[in-house]
Amino acid sequence: MKLKVIDEKVLVEVDESEEQKTAGGIYIPDTAKEKPQRGKIVAVGTNEDLKKVIKVGDRIVFGKYTGDEIELDGKKYLVVQRSDILAIIE
Repeated sequence: MKLKVIDEKVLVEVDESEEQKTAGGIYIPDTAKEKPQRGKIVAVGTNEDLKKVIKVGDRIVFGKYTGDEIELDGKKYLVVQRSDILAIIE
């Protein structure tokens, strides 16, 4: 299935690979982990100004409690508004 985002939105593949553990070495279970705030852009909306700034493949930082989660072909994605993108990781 293919998904096309519109307007000033981007589709982000959430980076959940970071294992979280305490300073003492205890691993934090999934239910207690903080939500990831990093991801890779998979699709960019139709807004021309947005396409000049954000490109597919860019890695970004976004707000902790932002976006709408969706699952597509067994992967978790987030649809994020342009205003919720905090930075591009270079």
